[in-house]
Amino acid sequence: MFVGLLAVHVMAGLTCVGSATAACLARKRPGTHPLWGRVYLVSLALVAITAVAMAAIRWPADAQLAAIAVVACGLGGFGWWARRRHRPGWPARHAIGLGGSFAALLTGFYVDNGPRLPVWKALPHAAYWVLPSAVAVALIWRALRRFAAGVSSRPRPAPPGRGR
Repeated sequence: MFVGLLAVHVMAGLTCVGSATAACLARKRPGTHPLWGRVYLVSLALVAITAVAMAAIRWPADAQLAAIAVVACGLGGFGWWARRRHRPGWPARHAIGLGGSFAALLTGFYVDNGPRLPVWKALPHAAYWVLPSAVAVALIWRALRRFAAGVSSRPRPAPPGRGR
């Protein structure tokens, strides 16, 4: 049973990584961004469910991994809820919730697998816990600053009367 849960967990985790990346790179408008965001959230819920089930089988060895998965799922739900409620300041809460959930997802992966990964195994164990969050905070901060400044990755049209 554990191996079957692990297979589902790994596939859901890979789906999370791909869909989160696609959502992050997509233009923030109806269509691609919310589609990949929904795929991410469903996959994230599956990661959390399978993590809790596997932790129940291998308690207490996997308890911390289940906790990380539940935190990731909670942050993802918070980000989704912030967008659905559409209250003032929702973009920051949306980005922090979903970005934080992705950081937690990667933290769980590195805490569990870091000692067996070529570059990561040379790092101290604390790095598995800190590096994903440090990178996520920097990226979320950058995205929020760009959003607040009205900066976009796509070129803005020239103002009227200033054609080429």
